[in-house]
Amino acid sequence: MKTQIELKKVSKNYEMGESVVKAVQDANLEIKQGEFVAIVGPSGSGKSTMMNLVGALDLASFGDIYLDSLDIEHLEESELAQIRGKKIGFIFQTFNLMPTLNALDNVALPMMFQGIEKEEREERAEKLLRDVGLGHRLNHLPNELSGGERQRVAIARALANDPDIILADEPTGNLDSKTGEDILKMFIELNKKGKTIIVVTHDNELAKNAKRIVRIKDGKIEGNSDLSRSIRK
Repeated sequence: MKTQIELKKVSKNYEMGESVVKAVQDANLEIKQGEFVAIVGPSGSGKSTMMNLVGALDLASFGDIYLDSLDIEHLEESELAQIRGKKIGFIFQTFNLMPTLNALDNVALPMMFQGIEKEEREERAEKLLRDVGLGHRLNHLPNELSGGERQRVAIARALANDPDIILADEPTGNLDSKTGEDILKMFIELNKKGKTIIVVTHDNELAKNAKRIVRIKDGKIEGNSDLSRSIRK
């Protein structure tokens, strides 16, 4: 498998008044195409910062980040936006759905930014929602959906432009255990179809179903465990 994402001596610092918070320190990480990686660690360890760096939502203070061999640290914002739109699908703990748009329009929105015609994006959005079991909820607003249904909409939206990489930040954090299991199964199936899955999580069940666990503490990568030979339930 080819290396899809690579961090070389990456650090991210934030200035907080007169002090400097070292959120990520001297991180080296390779993620192969088609991997399922869980990033774990205590609160405040730098997990979400690492996710933002990998997803080109933030730039490193030091070091280099490569996506498909392209050094994204030296790209213009417009170029980064194109990469985020085409190559990466994002899923967040708080869903981040547009409250005034129904499920269909929420899923179709990323396609609009890529210039896809309305008929095509609505057709694809409907198919994606049916694929995640929400064919009967197309016209419902987010506040008319349960937490699990909103996360399914968010997953469908993340898949809108058929990205190679799915980044998920605590995707089961606001869900009950049964719904969390359903979301986990969806990630496993997406990974089987060739998607690279990277999740930040406190959920042990989700983490142990990944192929690799990256452990972070105080901004540093402290462990990198290959679970690819373990048997999944």
